[in-house]
Amino acid sequence: MKRNTLLSALAMAAMLQPAMAQNNIIDEVVWVVGDEAIYKSEVEETRREAQLNGIRWDGDPYCIIPEQLAVNKLYLNQAVLDSIEASADEVNQAVEYTYNQYIERAGSVEKVLEFFKMNERQLKARLYDQQEQQIIISRVRRKLIERVKVTPADVRRFVKDIPADEIPFVPTQVEVQIISLNPVIPQEEIDAVKAELREYSERIQNGEAQFSTLAHLYSEDPGTAINGGDCGFVGRAEVVPEFSAVAFNLTDPTKVSKIVETEFGFHIIQLIERMGDRVRVRHILRKPKVPVESITDCLARLDTIAEDIRAGRVTFENAVTQYSEDKDTRNNNGIMTCMPDPNAPGTSRFQMDQLHQDVAKVVDRMHVGEVSDPFTMQLDNGKIVCAVVKLKNRINAHKATVNDDYELLYQAVYAERCQNAIDKWIREKQRTTYVRINDGWNDCEFVYPGWGQ
Repeated sequence: MKRNTLLSALAMAAMLQPAMAQNNIIDEVVWVVGDEAIYKSEVEETRREAQLNGIRWDGDPYCIIPEQLAVNKLYLNQAVLDSIEASADEVNQAVEYTYNQYIERAGSVEKVLEFFKMNERQLKARLYDQQEQQIIISRVRRKLIERVKVTPADVRRFVKDIPADEIPFVPTQVEVQIISLNPVIPQEEIDAVKAELREYSERIQNGEAQFSTLAHLYSEDPGTAINGGDCGFVGRAEVVPEFSAVAFNLTDPTKVSKIVETEFGFHIIQLIERMGDRVRVRHILRKPKVPVESITDCLARLDTIAEDIRAGRVTFENAVTQYSEDKDTRNNNGIMTCMPDPNAPGTSRFQMDQLHQDVAKVVDRMHVGEVSDPFTMQLDNGKIVCAVVKLKNRINAHKATVNDDYELLYQAVYAERCQNAIDKWIREKQRTTYVRINDGWNDCEFVYPGWGQ
């Protein structure tokens, strides 16, 4: 198995284990790692769930999965030695997020519970164990690599020493500037949405309907509507400020909040429960509709702006300052920023598949320096905006170089050193940890040879 495949598989195993045995699985201990047993049921359930999630093993799953589980046992044992733990709040947050993801994927709570053959309490207890272990394992791994450092000299040496055919290949990248305008929504449309929400509030307060029922029927937040508007446990920083300000001031679960406006639309909110500094609420989201006439007017205005730029009457950068309503790029000359890794600084260079799909369709046909015709795009929050873009630069596909692709090469060197540190630690633990593998489970080419020797 390749190194990066193992890393992905270990992460998946941490998410999926340990699983409860199905009635049709004859359970037995297949590995012992230290004082911990690995059961056949764990292997079978991990394999089954991975298959249902479209994951394919690069080899025999009855060799790969037990080894992954064994490595996880080593991590968890180290966590005990180092007193590494996960707080109940953060585990509960992860449980609610995962549970809601299951519901969104399956389509209903009932389908989720049917798939796992558990009731809600059992499934959440199982998820709690899984998520707690995942968080702890992540912290152990982070501690193992905390001393890994990479210098510019290391990066240059990497490029010098690596075979030419192994130098990372960088796909075509583009740098894009954007001006976007928001089509005007008539006040009567906003008033109509607010009237709907007030009607829902009155029906709930009068006992004519349940909040969860109305959320399921009318909320325009697809991620929560299928679960009766339930947002799960969230912290203040995890939701937009306007929503947070109201949600965290709710005290009575029988009451419905005032109408709240956010970038997503208009909401009413109901408290479900509190847990420490986290709150669980349900909400109903309604979005005012943008009339076709407003979009047409917006596109016409942008067409005039684009013509002025092409004619040299105004620069693209000045037009951004004067007209653009895109808060993320307005103060940066309209330059769009790509953040493929949330833990790394952003870059202005996008691979085509990293661009918003509506922007990518336009940019793909453009020449450097060209300003596009106006077009519409739907943002992640569901809103429709109108935009024009300029292709500032196109960097053709090429082998990475230190001068042009330092960050990419830095990440390659850093990742290799982190994996080397983890590999070294695992092999040391193998030598000092009791391991027994049952007959029939040890005829494998393991990633880490030496188990049980």
